[in-house]
Amino acid sequence: MAHTSQSLRRGAALLASTVAALGLLTACGNGGQGKSPESVSGTAAPATGNASSADSAGTSAVPSGDGSSPASQTGASATGGGSSTGGTTTGTAAAAGTRCHTSELTASVGADNPGAGQENFPIVLTNKSGRTCTVRGYPGAAFVNAAGTQLGPDPQRESGTTATTVTLEPGRSAWAGLTFSNPEISGAKTTTPAALLVTPPDEKDSLKVTWNNGAVPVSGNASSVRLNVFSAGTGV
Repeated sequence: MAHTSQSLRRGAALLASTVAALGLLTACGNGGQGKSPESVSGTAAPATGNASSADSAGTSAVPSGDGSSPASQTGASATGGGSSTGGTTTGTAAAAGTRCHTSELTASVGADNPGAGQENFPIVLTNKSGRTCTVRGYPGAAFVNAAGTQLGPDPQRESGTTATTVTLEPGRSAWAGLTFSNPEISGAKTTTPAALLVTPPDEKDSLKVTWNNGAVPVSGNASSVRLNVFSAGTGV
């Protein structure tokens, strides 16, 4: 009887130990499963949200973060540098600083130099300012009547010519050719303008030159007037 009781006590103790061990394993297993979803959902979602916030904040902060202000942005747009690099903007500003402006120039039309059925006139720009400046490319030109109304279509730019920068010291000149077919040969319709408006390259304001060279073609056969790029000198 005593032996039986001792055996039962050992069995009960073993069973209690087994139950306790199983309870501990279950508790550890539940704890691991609970932490894993918590860690993923608690870390991944905020991290994604923070990254988006940082990206959008960084993007919106770039204009103010690099020192730009509404005033400086307006300045960049005014110089054409709004979407350009700093080097391009600086180069544009430098070019604008050396370019001859309309107010610094006088315009004249030289004598006709006819040849092969063509009438050829030099349009001359002279630097009247006290500084050295440059011209480059084609002039703008338009024949007008006494009321200032344009006669005929806009002149065309002569193809195949290469523009070079012409540096004009005070008093120096550059010239560009204005050419058209002799109307008596071409049969074009003509009119006699009162003046020729000349616009320096990259400028908006024009210079008026009295036209004393007779009729010019304005429509019909071979009525196109053509312009060449500026070269140094007066075209004589």
